[in-house]
Amino acid sequence: MSKMNETKVNASHLPEHGPIAENGREVLLSIKNLDITFGKGDNAVKAVKNANFDIYKGETFSLVGESGSGKTTIGRAVIRVNPCAAGEIDYKGVRISGKIPRSLDREVIRNIQMVFQDPAASLNERATVDYIISEGLYNFHLFENEADRVQKVETMINEVGLLPEHLTRYPHEFSGGQRQRIGLARAMVMEPELVIADEPISALDVSIRAQVLNLMKKFQKEREVTYLFIAHDLSIVRFISDRIAVIYKGDIVEIAETEELFDYPLHPYTRSLISAIPIPDPILEKNKVLFTYDPSVHDYSEDKPELTDIGNGHFVFGNKKEIEEYKALRQKGEPLKSVTILQPGEQPPAEEKDVIEIDQDFINAPLHDTGSKWYVFLSFLLPLLGFIVGGIFKKKKHYRNYKACRKGAIAGLIFFGAIIVLFAIFLILAII
Repeated sequence: MSKMNETKVNASHLPEHGPIAENGREVLLSIKNLDITFGKGDNAVKAVKNANFDIYKGETFSLVGESGSGKTTIGRAVIRVNPCAAGEIDYKGVRISGKIPRSLDREVIRNIQMVFQDPAASLNERATVDYIISEGLYNFHLFENEADRVQKVETMINEVGLLPEHLTRYPHEFSGGQRQRIGLARAMVMEPELVIADEPISALDVSIRAQVLNLMKKFQKEREVTYLFIAHDLSIVRFISDRIAVIYKGDIVEIAETEELFDYPLHPYTRSLISAIPIPDPILEKNKVLFTYDPSVHDYSEDKPELTDIGNGHFVFGNKKEIEEYKALRQKGEPLKSVTILQPGEQPPAEEKDVIEIDQDFINAPLHDTGSKWYVFLSFLLPLLGFIVGGIFKKKKHYRNYKACRKGAIAGLIFFGAIIVLFAIFLILAII
């Protein structure tokens, strides 16, 4: 590392601009080999594993994955809430993870703001909207006098589509969409360079979502704000993102520009997420066959996977064999199909058909098919009768009751069998 870079990493203040990437764009945030672990010893859980990506100034970078994949964990690590077990987080080329000077910590708080998923839980119910929006201004003395503070707060409340008279009210007096606007106003009044939006629209009605997204795009255009947008819905992400990273169980499995990712979803997990996007046509949606991701298709026992650039700014997670296959698919230049629509009368493949039929049986279960614990208990006491009754339930398509009887009967057979064996052993010992 050069002396210049070393000085930058150990700086006590943020520079005016971040480093320039090979593509000529300014790197605002850089995640390098990031590991985040919760718990210690045998109870340790690695929530994020060796994550790597850059976010360029002025773009919307989306992090997408199912619940529990590590999206929010990374976002909270950026604002220094979650500690890093390994790796580092750089902001404008300066390391902001781990122990840093207090002056740098204040600059990070000032420059990186977060909009939370639950607008009700993230606002202080005992504070007025005026104080909630002004709190950051007070903490960092970002106003010249009281008139300047009032002017900044009123301007911001107008920009998010609320009225100045709302400033004297409390959060519980607003709807979910209005509360999220207050949260957005609280973040934007600080004039941050980076905003981490943690599923900001998932708790909102569909009719309100577009308004909040348009508001975020407006701020980005007017203030050159950069977003790290965390979500699980790829249809929303496509509308707002410049680039998308897909995360699965702590691993970043694919990174690409938005249209590149939707045209060439190379990793099977990405394809499964795209196939799950609802089609706004009830007939097509009914005949859609989902692409299901099966992690067992990967063999990483010897050849370990890593995130690799295959060209076109497209990164995919895989071992050497998989990367070669992904490159071959991308070089063909033919968009990949993630969704299959069945024609009228056409049947899905055998395996998928079985799954659909079983699931449908459970959905259409009879009213009294409850799987009551009494069936488990009685089958435990009378195992043979439990098997007979379970067979009758199965024939009548009472699948929950059938499972309850079978579970109790198996446990009863094991229990009474163990008692008989122990009794036989004691009998033999007594005779001897």
